[in-house]
Amino acid sequence: MANQLSIVYFSWVRERIGRDQDTINCPENAETIGQLLDYLKTKDTVYQDLFADLKKLRFALDQDFVGLEAPLGSAKELAIFPPVTGG
Repeated sequence: MANQLSIVYFSWVRERIGRDQDTINCPENAETIGQLLDYLKTKDTVYQDLFADLKKLRFALDQDFVGLEAPLGSAKELAIFPPVTGG
């Protein structure tokens, strides 16, 4: 059975995708965040554009900052956002 995952978008990521979040059933062959993003890019051109330069994005699984190689496991939420800057 596929793991259901809520994907939450913040800042300009939310603006570009046009919504606050999605809920998807993760494909079984998407074991990491990077693999999930590759899968999403095949589903919609908006994802292709959004994920074209992954260095501009940060990720959190169940509110813990992680990299692209992080396993999805049984996570319930993936947050995608730009790097935070201050000043």
